[in-house]
Amino acid sequence: MSLLVVGLSHRSAPVSVLERASLVGDEQAKLVQDTLAAEPATEAAVLATCNRIELYADVDKFHAGVAELSTLLAQHTGVGLDELTPYLYVHYEDRAVHHLFSVACGLDSMVVGEGQILGQIKDALALGQELHTAGRLLNDLFQQALRVGKRAHSETGIDRAGQSLVTFGLEQLAQGAPVAEWARGKRALVIGAGSMSSLAAATLARAGVAELVIANRTLERALRLAESLAEQHAATPAAVTAAGEETLRGGLVARAVPRDRVSAELPHADIVVSCTGATGLVLTAAELRTALAQRAACPPGAHPAAADVSLLDLAMPRDIDAAAHRVEGLHLVDIESLAEAAAEPSGEPGSSAGAMAADVDKVRAIVSEEVAAFGAAQRAAHITPTVVALRTMAADVVASEIARLDGRLPDLDDKQRAEITQTVRRVVDKLLHAPTVRVKQLASTPGGAGYADALRELFDLDPQAVAAVSRADGSARTAGPNDPKGGRA
Repeated sequence: MSLLVVGLSHRSAPVSVLERASLVGDEQAKLVQDTLAAEPATEAAVLATCNRIELYADVDKFHAGVAELSTLLAQHTGVGLDELTPYLYVHYEDRAVHHLFSVACGLDSMVVGEGQILGQIKDALALGQELHTAGRLLNDLFQQALRVGKRAHSETGIDRAGQSLVTFGLEQLAQGAPVAEWARGKRALVIGAGSMSSLAAATLARAGVAELVIANRTLERALRLAESLAEQHAATPAAVTAAGEETLRGGLVARAVPRDRVSAELPHADIVVSCTGATGLVLTAAELRTALAQRAACPPGAHPAAADVSLLDLAMPRDIDAAAHRVEGLHLVDIESLAEAAAEPSGEPGSSAGAMAADVDKVRAIVSEEVAAFGAAQRAAHITPTVVALRTMAADVVASEIARLDGRLPDLDDKQRAEITQTVRRVVDKLLHAPTVRVKQLASTPGGAGYADALRELFDLDPQAVAAVSRADGSARTAGPNDPKGGRA
């Protein structure tokens, strides 16, 4: 195993750099494909979220791999290598496994313990499988990371500490008040209908907003989200309006509108959440000032529930102009301000803080245990093709000697021939059993990788035969969930 990860996150880089380094469109796919095409890498996967970009690869050479992966990150993010390098971190082999498992458990998140990262790891694995850039090592690694993350959430109370970035952002907007109390009766506008925007819409609906408008480039996707939330909150569908938008009424008024109608919805919104994949600004400071002016001119009885407008920008790069921080009547929380808030002391009572610390310690213990188990399994798996090749060679030798015996003793009957064959096979199996079992045990220990090489040298095994076993094993492991080879999802 020669696992290498090169990346940057909210822990290593300022948000201004993360924002510029974000991968948009199909850049993630291009990055992993170009990584696989690079000489040092035989497998590749990319984990990209709103506050991290990490490139994972199985490499032949450490230093060449670091140089190549760093260069590829610079090329695909558009940030110069000289500028990017000071913010990059590098993890190798067991340290790389430890890092991903910690990420999967939420230990490396902006909000400790948040569970959304598991979905993002699953997406990274799915992309690698779809593009065939994730082989045996990365498939095993990412699938195990998902299991470790789920184990941490089921066996510890890390969920008590963990919140979604959406919840954390809304709490910052509420400025100490309970989110449900702060949001109740307000009008909310959610821009985007992806996973983060959908979570924001669902959270606001549960918090008791009176009206929820979902604006998306694809109206059908926004409509499906609005219908789902309306059903959950006792709403019933109404007719299509003249403006071409779908309205649902009841306990929650939920509407889906095209994204080009955002400017018309802004003056009526008390809360705006935006998380799109746009490469430019979705809301400029000028547009927001115009909306505030229109808001102030609302006729009596039609004025929104709140005097000020609360803005939550969860996109990377940002959707909402940072200049909105300086506009009176606007309260903007973005990734940068969330990072600052996450770095501050929680202010929780000692007992709560102590419980959270205990949960984090338990998760760290789980991670350490799982890293050791994963390393042992990988090292043991590394020698398996050599052991299989050895046993295949032994079987060929037995078959050859039995054939030669047939030529020398042609008068043997079938019963005698079968007994001799079985006896020779038992002798060979007994001779090979102890050394092959022991070599697997030794190979699973730290530094045990050399035992496979020793076995190949001692028995003069054909490297091509060993490689053929490895390829067959890797093909079975990376088969899709519906593949007859029985690969795992």
